Amino acid sequence: MKKILIILLFTIIYNCNSSAQKQVERLNLKITKTEAEWRQQLTELEYYVIREAGTERAFSSPLNNNYEEGLYVCKACETPLFKSEHKFNSGTGWPSFDREIKGNIAYTNGNTNSFYGVEEHCANCGGHLGHVFNDGPRDTTGKRHCINGVALKFIPKE
Repeated sequence: MKKILIILLFTIIYNCNSSAQKQVERLNLKITKTEAEWRQQLTELEYYVIREAGTERAFSSPLNNNYEEGLYVCKACETPLFKSEHKFNSGTGWPSFDREIKGNIAYTNGNTNSFYGVEEHCANCGGHLGHVFNDGPRDTTGKRHCINGVALKFIPKE
């Protein structure tokens, strides 16, 4: 019985990742690089999260507790993604925002299990950012963009 459950779990995970990857490949990306170029540019953890749709450990990003004024951009291509004024403490351990900068985020339904939300990618380079859920602040958008801090670069307001 254990073997069947392990095989089933592996099949589900594998199919979800390949489905999400195929959806990303269909995006009209402005920035394209080879995997070797991405590996040279990104750290091992950044590559795992941004290019392989991984997830960093909760509460591990210094950006989780950053509330300075500024802009959050894609770590891979510096596309503006989120404004600091839309950041909030979700208590989840990942930087969270109630809205994105329109047009700079692409969405794929990488996992059919709604527990994981809808996958978010940089619209310019296709980098995996995190997921969006419908359990954000009700007084604004009701959205919670749960983003891997390692996929972001913070640019303070001058």
